[in-house]
Amino acid sequence: MNAPLEDLRVIAIEQYGAGPFGTMQLADLGADVIKIEDPTVGGDVSRYVPPYQHGSDSLFFESFNRGKRSVLLDLRRPDGREVLERLVATADALVSNLRGDLPDSLGLRYADLQHVNAKLVCCSLSGYGMTGPRRAQGAYDYVLQGLAGWQSITGEPGGLPTKSGLSLADYCGGYVLAIAVLSGVWRARREGVGADIDLSLFEVALAQLTYIGTWVASQGYIPKRQARSAHQSIVPFQNFETANGWIIIACPKQSLWRRLCEAIGLPDLPDDARFESFATRDEHRDTLLPILEERLRSRTSAEWLEILSAHGVPAGPVNDIATAFDDAQALARGATQESMHPVLGPIRQPASPFRFGDFTPQASLAPMLGGDTEAVLREVGGYSAEAISELHEQGTVISRSSEAPSGQ
Repeated sequence: MNAPLEDLRVIAIEQYGAGPFGTMQLADLGADVIKIEDPTVGGDVSRYVPPYQHGSDSLFFESFNRGKRSVLLDLRRPDGREVLERLVATADALVSNLRGDLPDSLGLRYADLQHVNAKLVCCSLSGYGMTGPRRAQGAYDYVLQGLAGWQSITGEPGGLPTKSGLSLADYCGGYVLAIAVLSGVWRARREGVGADIDLSLFEVALAQLTYIGTWVASQGYIPKRQARSAHQSIVPFQNFETANGWIIIACPKQSLWRRLCEAIGLPDLPDDARFESFATRDEHRDTLLPILEERLRSRTSAEWLEILSAHGVPAGPVNDIATAFDDAQALARGATQESMHPVLGPIRQPASPFRFGDFTPQASLAPMLGGDTEAVLREVGGYSAEAISELHEQGTVISRSSEAPSGQ
């Protein structure tokens, strides 16, 4: 089966996490993602993030850029702009994840490029969007998790402000970018006209507040950190200590609450008026949870998980990452991919989660720095070998990573 997005071409002016993560989803599904890297700074800074970094390659970079092509192109030069426009003429979308003021100053808006390609979708993913008082500020995931209120509800009661262990604002922003690009291209193909798309990571982070945000904005709800990563209002829905570790149990339905009580040998507990409904269990959580905790510490994690599974109660172990990758379900589904990198050696990493009919994304590598410059200029830009050589001599493009300056 053909790749779903094999007829999609995206020019990506991107670096680090959110933008590259979003365009990687498109590349996994077959899109031709041409990554423009700045030769004056050694390309995408994520190439140089330790650990497991050698030269202009790193496992960090591999995690965000597999399946793309790399072009080293200096957009500040007039002839660099000409190269960009020739590439854009063949593309469906131009994606950037720069500060919100830069698409204007660099001429990356639809108004700047529609003369080259009337159907072009120009998607900007910035920290704060292209308008507003913060538009010229840079933003990183850690900052946004604080600004959007996430850190106020993460961690143990009385603890310090705490971020998620993952850069979820960036990753959610990447998925939003992918959806936005596909929506924009769909409309452009239907109507023959492209557009600007203005995405803000701050607004993506606010959107992830979902029901808690609605409670706060609508009713003045005051969320608080819950012990053991518990849900704000559903009880029980949290981590529990066992005789030899930790498991998580989720009972977001009344039927599951009754099954849990049967499974752990407390069948009369749901009939207690204090614990009979969602509302009463939340009200009396400080009474209920010690009862459950005492019972669950009486057996090992493996014993409880077997019992809970037999009763149809959603539960699972609190794994470390290595154990998660080796879970039987992950192995059965091919949830990791393996490849051999010419510099970094064998790489095992999370695979694409897409399962699309008979198509499954195949293992692939991120591009070498500037490794596709000549091929892209020839195939996409229509440049002759002589013209490419001249651009190379002028420093507008660089074709081999060994000639690029070292990154930071």
